[in-house]
Amino acid sequence: MPRYELADDMHLVIKLRNGYNVGISTDEIVSIMLEESTSDEAIIVGKEGGMRDLTVSDHEYYTRLAMISTGGTIASRIDYRTGGVKAALTAEELYSIVPELSSIAMIDTEVLMQEYSENLTPKHWSIIAEKVGEKMMQGYDGVVIAHGTDTMHYTSSALSFALQNLPVPVVLVGAQRSSDRPSSDAATNLIGASLFAANADASGVFIAMHHGMSDD
Repeated sequence: MPRYELADDMHLVIKLRNGYNVGISTDEIVSIMLEESTSDEAIIVGKEGGMRDLTVSDHEYYTRLAMISTGGTIASRIDYRTGGVKAALTAEELYSIVPELSSIAMIDTEVLMQEYSENLTPKHWSIIAEKVGEKMMQGYDGVVIAHGTDTMHYTSSALSFALQNLPVPVVLVGAQRSSDRPSSDAATNLIGASLFAANADASGVFIAMHHGMSDD
């Protein structure tokens, strides 16, 4: 798994089939062997446009999306010291742990801020609106904003007033549980938001979350 901001460099974290993570001390690793590989390899693109870590597949892209991280549970990991979560994931890391996104569009990622949404103020809304406007000027076909769920509806409303006559979809997306939990809805929501941003015949500000009160 990609190393995140608060992780040390002495352990390798492996994602198990059951969804849980296991950490292995690098001092105990004798060798690493690749048993199988997939044909569709994920693409990770930073805000400067450079590729990161994974190789580019042969897929030809016609749609470009911008993914902006503002924080929230979707951009957090479990803090095993407290039992809570900490803002630690970048938009680039979110992209890398959901490889299905690479089959939807070419996605450029950027961390705008790392704030829990209950701490956001109108000043933050203005910063987000300015960044979305910048992405519009750069010709993106859609914008996905990773955001906390507590005040996502406030931010979306503010953006609707601040950004008039948008030419493409702007989709806010969040998660009920951090992206490293087995039961996280982050991947489902990110895929749904990206599919809508890339394919919807609509423009404006939207919110994409999984349907219903349960985790299904």
